[in-house]
Order: sequence, then C-alpha cells, then structure tokens
Amino acid sequence: MIIKSMFEELDKKTYETYLKEHSFHLNLGIDTDDYKSQFKEAAGGGESNGINRKIYKNIWESVDPKNNVPFAAELDDLVRLHYLVVRRKVTTILEFGIGKSTVVFDHALQHNKLRHESYVVNNLRRSNPFECHSIDNSKKWIKQCQSSFKTENVTYHFSKCRMGSFNDRICTFYDAIPNVSPDLIYLDAPDQHSVLGDVGGVSTRHKDKMPMSGDILRMEHFLLPGTLIVIDGRTANARFLKANLQRNWTYDYDKNFDQHYFELDEEPLGRHNKKQLEFIRNK
Repeated sequence: MIIKSMFEELDKKTYETYLKEHSFHLNLGIDTDDYKSQFKEAAGGGESNGINRKIYKNIWESVDPKNNVPFAAELDDLVRLHYLVVRRKVTTILEFGIGKSTVVFDHALQHNKLRHESYVVNNLRRSNPFECHSIDNSKKWIKQCQSSFKTENVTYHFSKCRMGSFNDRICTFYDAIPNVSPDLIYLDAPDQHSVLGDVGGVSTRHKDKMPMSGDILRMEHFLLPGTLIVIDGRTANARFLKANLQRNWTYDYDKNFDQHYFELDEEPLGRHNKKQLEFIRNK
C-alpha cells in the first residue's frame, strides 16, 4: 500500500520530533504550544494528541461562500506534506490552490535543494528543479499570501476557472496551467463557489455540491512514471479522478487523515526517467 510504504519512517517518530528537525511552522508564524493548547481546552483541560490530532470543521464552514477567513493550520497534514517532499526528494511541484501548504512546499524544496542540487543538475533531466508552481483563481488571495509569507522557490500563477466537461462528465478547468513537468501534484483547489459558468445549468456553486477538478485528466499523458498526486479531502473529486484516469495508477486513501494518494506506476519512459525513478526510490 502507498501509505504504509511512504509514511513508515514518519510513523516511527512523533510529529513534534519531525517539526524540531524541520521547523517550517516558524515560517507560518505558528507556536506549537499554543497550537496544542487548543486541543486541551476542547478536551476540558485533559490530555490531547498534540499536533497529530485532526481538526474538524463545523457542518457548513467548508461550503460557506461568504466565508473569507482562511482555515486554521492543520499541522498533522502539513507535516505529512513536508515529509513526502523530503522523503521522495521531490524536485518540481504543481500545486492547485495557494495557502499554508505553499509555504511548507517552499521550505521542503529548499531542504532538497541544499542536499541534492548538484546531483539533480548533473544527472537528471529536470528543467524546473526545486520549484513549486502554485495556481489560484483569486488575485486577492494570491497577493495576500505573497505579502504574508516569504517564499524563495514558489512561482505564483493566476488563472480563471470555469465549468466544463471531460468525456461528457461535468467538472472544472483552469484556463491556463503552468507548463511544467511535476513529480508531485497537490490538489486543493478550486473551491466550489468561485468557478465561472455552467454546463447545461449545472455548476459547483451550490452548498450541497462539491469541488470537481478535471485539470489532471487533461494533462495525464504528459506525466512521467513516478508522479505522485496528493488530494486533501475532496473525496468526490478523488473518486472522479480514479474513475477517469486512463494509465496505471496505484491509489490509496488514508481515512485517519482524509488524504488520497495516486502514484503513476509504470515502466520508465527511457533512461532519463529511469534515473529519476531510481533517485526518488533510493533512500
């Protein structure tokens, strides 16, 4: 299973220990003691599971079109994202949606750059090494993130997002996707209420609907074997991709963290891709 193989080393240590080794939370302005105290208060002053504990939103919070307040940081998810980038020695990230994960990716890529830049530049065919390309359909949100957080390895992209269809299945598409070859794709956007247009009267702009991104389907055959897709929540969207992806993807779902994983499990396209796969899998 993907989850067991990817996170077996992280599961042997506490998330607090990992944060001490990779202090990306400082770039987000998060105090871990304050973060953990939230759970103690919720438990009436009793013991909590620290940063491993999930944060559950109220019934309407994630689908409220009037909500302009960024969701609180979830350090359990962010630790796992950082760990994935470091463990797999990721070089190029395509991120749908900009936010706290963007800062985490920037920090993890800087870690990889310091340790692997010489090997990657001299041995791998990677034209965008140690870059995160993040796309969002809100100029206001992009500017807010740029002004709030300092990043060194992130390129921000704005694009409108519209209703469309893939093989007559209704979904959403950004007008323009960054033209890169990612080895990790993180899908956490768009939100369902900001998408333009409709298809036959149907859109995602309804509280009982859900996000349904189709961008990965259109670019699937350009992706290299070894590409990893991570989806945070968005279970309906993950099932849509699973039902429509055409190549040999290994899929896994972690119920505890509500995260979906797809890995493109195919033979290398050639010697350059083979070298990259060996680099990713060699601990």
